Amino acid sequence: MDNDRAGERTQTHGALAVASRLRLLDVLRASDGPLDVRELAAACDLHVTTVRFHLDVLTDAGLVRSQSCQSGTRGRPRRLYSPASRAVAPGGPTGYELLSALLARHWAGNRAERAQRAEQAGWAWSGQREPAPAPPAPTTTLDEAALHVNAVFAELGFDPELAHDGDSRQIRLHACPFRAIATTHPEVVCSIHLGMLRRALADIDAPATTVSLQPFVQPHLCLAQITPAAEPVHDQQAASPPDVGDQP
Repeated sequence: MDNDRAGERTQTHGALAVASRLRLLDVLRASDGPLDVRELAAACDLHVTTVRFHLDVLTDAGLVRSQSCQSGTRGRPRRLYSPASRAVAPGGPTGYELLSALLARHWAGNRAERAQRAEQAGWAWSGQREPAPAPPAPTTTLDEAALHVNAVFAELGFDPELAHDGDSRQIRLHACPFRAIATTHPEVVCSIHLGMLRRALADIDAPATTVSLQPFVQPHLCLAQITPAAEPVHDQQAASPPDVGDQP
């Protein structure tokens, strides 16, 4: 990976590492059209100056676009903001070439075997993505790990929302780029996403956790759950997803 791409990756993760910026991005993605600073400030309950700062960060990271709009009155043109990408509509083509390649390579066996192979595919896919910058603290906390996973899903277009659920961290996935196939073969598609989740945690040396992914708890909502493990997990167990054999 060259230095320019590494810098872009670091910038994207930094932009998504603040809850207020994720909220702004969520509001923009949910909107039917572009919004200005005052509309975003009201929607997110933030000061206008704070919103302008966060929008500059998101724009520099390539996550938000802006445009000038003449209001018809004297004064400075109104600046409108929109997301650089939206949640993919069901049946949309984005991401399907990659998904088809994954399915063709790992599809085999009965339902349980397909789920196992799909989780392995997600683990391998996540490992082939450019690595995220290391967290600033020497030991990653559960909150830092959850923010990292939330950012990974945000980059991939899942429109995630990070929430607390007791001692656990819950990532609510409001949009699946692969929904059209996931509704037919959840044991494959959702297991791929589970493998990605496990690998994302392993790559940043997250604290011992148990993870789960519940598909379609609502028609357009899946839940990823990250829970502190009751007992310590040995280091070697984080090196590969469970029950996948020796295949990389």
